[in-house]
Amino acid sequence: MSSDAACSNASAAAAASAAKPTHLAPSKLGTKQYWDDIYTTELTNHAANPEDEGTVWFDDSDAEAKILSFLDETAERGDYGIDRRKAAVLDLGCGNGSLLFALRDDGWAGQLRGVDYSPQSVALARKVDLSRRRQQPQQQQHQQQDEEEEEEEEEEKKEVEEGENEGVVEVDFKVWDVLRGPLDDVRVVVVDGFSSPAAAAATTEKQQEGENGAGYDLVLDKGTFDAVSLSDERDAQGRRVCERYGARVFELLRPGGVFLVTSCNWTETELREWFEGTETGSRSGDNNNDGATTTVMLRKVGRIEYPSFSFGGVKGQTISTLCFEKVVVGGGP
Repeated sequence: MSSDAACSNASAAAAASAAKPTHLAPSKLGTKQYWDDIYTTELTNHAANPEDEGTVWFDDSDAEAKILSFLDETAERGDYGIDRRKAAVLDLGCGNGSLLFALRDDGWAGQLRGVDYSPQSVALARKVDLSRRRQQPQQQQHQQQDEEEEEEEEEEKKEVEEGENEGVVEVDFKVWDVLRGPLDDVRVVVVDGFSSPAAAAATTEKQQEGENGAGYDLVLDKGTFDAVSLSDERDAQGRRVCERYGARVFELLRPGGVFLVTSCNWTETELREWFEGTETGSRSGDNNNDGATTTVMLRKVGRIEYPSFSFGGVKGQTISTLCFEKVVVGGGP
């Protein structure tokens, strides 16, 4: 459901309200039918030519490579408890699965899951995955021939392959609507009690009992919120459905987990207005043992730099990527 095409011709919210930016004008790019049609075409193209894997969104800004670099550096520093070998990752609006495949190829070996409300999108991602797997034996055969030239090199590469194979076993793709889908359908698969050491440390006793599950270490969005922002659908209270998006992301994350969102419709300031603070998520009103209350919120902790431009004396970027952490803030009793 994510796309460069989701960039609206209208400028994103010129003047934001105190709570949230001004809504974008609705567009067909905010409808499920539009994306079903797009991915139906890409399925046909892939069937005719397996090398045609579909569109890599924001490719003109090299967003995927920049996202990988940002996440690699985050994991290397050990920020937010993210371990690339074990991190549970959820890609919202996965499209053809390109970002998850890139993570897998980069050595991310934890639970990798992509969800999209378009069945055609999920079908494409699965077929692309199958095509890539069929290519692996040929690649491995060439690699083995090279390794046989030197026994020591062969042993080293076998170790590398064993480590990589843990990460390429499977990327899970599922038809699921981020705004309406049951959360239980996409819970983190817990192994030996937890999805990762960081999730284990952050999960409360109530969550361990299954109320909220461990939560994801990392939730990704590459253009999906853009498309949701162009939907004219309303919730039961009459609000545009994009207003619920932050709360759903919030529920999917473990405490201390991070949300990395890339947008072509919203500036960095506007993304912060949409997602940062308690108004975009849930609050914990539970009292601690000492009588104090805690607040759980999303807080901006990082950004990705893209080439900038100036127009009319204003400097900006064609796309924006921000990183938010789900933090627990102590308060007074």
